[in-house]
This record gives sequence, C-alpha cells and structure tokens, in this order.
Amino acid sequence: MCREKKPQRITYHEELPSEYDDRLIALLHRVIRFAVKFLAILMVLVIIWGIGDVIHVLYTRLVQPPFLLLDINDLLETFGAFLAVLIAIEIFINIRLYLGTNVVPVKLVVATALMAISRKVIILDLDKLSPEYLVGIAAIVLGLGISYWLITREKSETQEPQ
Repeated sequence: MCREKKPQRITYHEELPSEYDDRLIALLHRVIRFAVKFLAILMVLVIIWGIGDVIHVLYTRLVQPPFLLLDINDLLETFGAFLAVLIAIEIFINIRLYLGTNVVPVKLVVATALMAISRKVIILDLDKLSPEYLVGIAAIVLGLGISYWLITREKSETQEPQ
C-alpha cells in the first residue's frame, strides 16, 4: 500500500510566519497579514472611486461651454485623474506581490514611485512653485530614473548567457 504525500503548504514571507514558537508573535503575524489583505481591499475601492472621479471630471468638463472641448487646464486635470488611478493600480499590484511572494518587487516599487512623481510633474502649476521646489522634484526624478535604470540594467546583465 502506497501512502500519498500531502502537498506541502507553501509559506510566503518568512519574516511573518503564521506558525511561530511564541503564540503571541504568531498571532501578531496573522494580524499583520490580515491588515495587508484589508489594505488590498481598500485599494480596490480607491481604484473604483478613482475611475468614478475620472468619469466625473471628463463629464463636467465636456458639458460646459464650449461643449465637447477641453482647454489645457482641463486636460491636465484629466491626466492627473487618470494617472492617479494608474498609480493606485500599481500600488495594488505591489500589495498583491507582497502577499504572494517572498521577494520585495523593488523594480515595481521604483516604477510606481516614478509614475507618481511623473504625475506630479505633469500637473505642476509652474506659476505657483519656487525654484527650490522644482530643483527638489528634478532631483527625485533623476534619483528614481537612475535607480530604475540600474535595476533594469542589472537584471538584463544577469539574464544574458555568458
């Protein structure tokens, strides 16, 4: 008689194991994992709310005279709303990957940060900002851009056959 092997339970995030020697710590790990799942649910609600905001912004801008025409400020507000939804989707993907793998998705986190700062740059009102603020934004964009380039360069170099 052959015994079937039980499938091994895959555990993710070894830093938050649900089975731990100390019962209190094990409980706290489960609470944190539940909190992350709850954050994922909230992020989906934010995404749905954001889509509603995009629809509202477009509708209100298109029904105002002159009808079906958008000026540059309307376009910037619409782009900002679109990008906010895309950033929320990226954050949801970060949360999902955090729950499902042992690896922190550094490339995705940096890409999300780049998208967020890009949104900020797109909707900037240059008349209301100081030069120091713009230099700070430029430094952030440069730092994130270099980080993303280094991450993608490192991955492509390790994947090439030698």
